Amino acid sequence: MKNTLRQLSRFVGKTFTVWVLLFAAAAFFAPEAFKWVLPLIPWLLGLIMFGMGITLSPADFNILARHPKAVLAGVAAQFIIMPLVAYALATLLQLPPEIAVGVILVGCCPGGTASNVMTYLARGNVALSVAVTSVSTLLAPVLTPTVFYLLANQWLEISAVAMFWSILKMVLLPVVLGVLAHTLFKKQTEAAAAVLPLVSVAAIVLIVGAVVAASKAQIAQSGLLILGVVILHNGIGYLLGFLAAKICRLPYDAQKTLAIEVGMQNSGLGAALASAYFSPLSAVPSAIFSVWHNISGSLLASWWAGKSKK
Repeated sequence: MKNTLRQLSRFVGKTFTVWVLLFAAAAFFAPEAFKWVLPLIPWLLGLIMFGMGITLSPADFNILARHPKAVLAGVAAQFIIMPLVAYALATLLQLPPEIAVGVILVGCCPGGTASNVMTYLARGNVALSVAVTSVSTLLAPVLTPTVFYLLANQWLEISAVAMFWSILKMVLLPVVLGVLAHTLFKKQTEAAAAVLPLVSVAAIVLIVGAVVAASKAQIAQSGLLILGVVILHNGIGYLLGFLAAKICRLPYDAQKTLAIEVGMQNSGLGAALASAYFSPLSAVPSAIFSVWHNISGSLLASWWAGKSKK
């Protein structure tokens, strides 16, 4: 039974993009089947972050002492490049307020855990990827609402303090609890880690499904516009993340890593915050980002992996 569950978890983790696409499509055509998930989004995100926490150990942060420049460059790029690119796109394209806020919000989120998988596939520096994701996640309660407020307050009324407490409860607390669980119950949590991909994928596809279901009419009306903005945001993030690492004179594997780290966001957090504080339409950029960055990340990682083999 354990081996079957592990194999299923591994399979679901590898085919993550397919499941996100399938559930997004199902939610669009049968929204009533997914609307019940909306109140559970913060809990599902907390579950994902707890899962991230139980995979972390102090050893994962050793790279911070060995290569502080690379980690700090990655975290700085994460909270500078993606928010500013989002702001520039929202301003230049004159996006409607709710969409502009949603695009900037996902840009202000920390890196997503999927970036660690993509970095591995791209033959990048996995230890650096984990460290940048972890540090940016730990800083998110302060930096995400602060940067978001500074860039997006012209469009809608924003409560940065309320957002700070939400991120603290949905992100930082579950991660800390996960790290404590791993420290106190190492054997049990390492055994449970084998099924984490299954749990994480289930939680993410339910979040995406709920957002799509709640925004069906708006997606039908503005979906192509939002998709175009998301593709630009994600692609520019990859490019500028790569260039930032190059300017900092980091090695090639670190350049690939920072490109992926900057381009891929914790879109689940964006969807949860947008659903809690704004309208379902504001959560759509995060939902579409969740689908798209896994497709683009897989393609980019495959290209880099093929290049490495040559």
